[in-house]
Amino acid sequence: MADSRPHPPAVRGLSRRQWLGCAGALGAGAALPAGAQGDAPRTLAVAQIADMSAAHQDVGRDFLTGSRAAWQEVNARGGIKGRPVQHLVFETDGSPATLRTAVQAAGADSACLALSGCVADDAAAAIAALPSTGAPLAQIAPWLLRQYADCTDTVFRVFPDYQAQIAHALKSLANIGVQRLSVLFADSRLAQQLQPSVAQAAAALRLQVRTIAQPSSAPGQTAGRPPPDALLLFIGGTPELHGFVRQLQLPAGGQCYVIALADVNLQVLAQLGGVPRGVSVIATQAVPAVTAGLPVVRAYRDALARLYDEPPSPLGLAGFIAARYTAEVLAGVSGPLTRASVLAALRQRPTVQVGGFSVGYQDGRLVTPPVTQTMLSAHGRIVG
Repeated sequence: MADSRPHPPAVRGLSRRQWLGCAGALGAGAALPAGAQGDAPRTLAVAQIADMSAAHQDVGRDFLTGSRAAWQEVNARGGIKGRPVQHLVFETDGSPATLRTAVQAAGADSACLALSGCVADDAAAAIAALPSTGAPLAQIAPWLLRQYADCTDTVFRVFPDYQAQIAHALKSLANIGVQRLSVLFADSRLAQQLQPSVAQAAAALRLQVRTIAQPSSAPGQTAGRPPPDALLLFIGGTPELHGFVRQLQLPAGGQCYVIALADVNLQVLAQLGGVPRGVSVIATQAVPAVTAGLPVVRAYRDALARLYDEPPSPLGLAGFIAARYTAEVLAGVSGPLTRASVLAALRQRPTVQVGGFSVGYQDGRLVTPPVTQTMLSAHGRIVG
């Protein structure tokens, strides 16, 4: 577990030994310890890097809780091949400098075999793009949902990406007879990144989609605004969605359904005050429903009930699955556990069953697991 002593605020969760190693890695030409070069470490460790900035902490917090619960369960059952796993957590502010420092700290720890469950999407993508120093660390089960070209073959995804989520959301609408909807991007960066995926999914289903502008947050700018469309696809995070729905003005008896992606935390949205009367938010999820009967979902609910006083959430379940998948991969490695042997095993891309959640590949590409949906009603009830 992460060291509880005080540390500089940019990257929390580092022991004194890890900070010294990180400082060495930052020096010119610093060599990694021998264990990082291929020798089997005496202890096992995995590192998890999380962006806990204001924009992503609702994702990172639940995801980390799920991962922590899973690693405690793994160790309670004897660890990996009879050896406990140290779960190194690096909480950052999401800036390039702190992400780079965290990666270097993990790389400088000779016991660290891989990165596991790095979160959120922006952070996972930035980490994957960092150049490797010494023996490369595999990035296992990151919350990396954008389209990403993995030129180094070191990133191993397990969750449906944004494109799969968008296609599922639009297909669900087409199946109930919807022919057109509007899409709202939280910012121009997301619009540039995901507009092609929206257009592709809409064209396949013969849906008419129009992009609408983000409403102004300036005081006095809501007057005279036309009522929103009955169906809106919102692409952004929880803070942006909360700000948007607070400004919605529906006519008497009006109804609006807002479809969001898996980065939206409905539990947090409900805690922030929910949604106005007549508005329902439907979020796609990259994991099974938290009420499902799959063994991994039951194990997550049981572990959360024992270890944390928190309700289950899809993002927490995703963190739990990320850690459990990592543990399954480590347990399946033949011979000594090293960074090289873990990376070699992952590159074989075996099909792995994580308590009913299947991770498989075809022609080197992830076979997308099923996408589910959860709804937050105007009455504050979460369904699904």
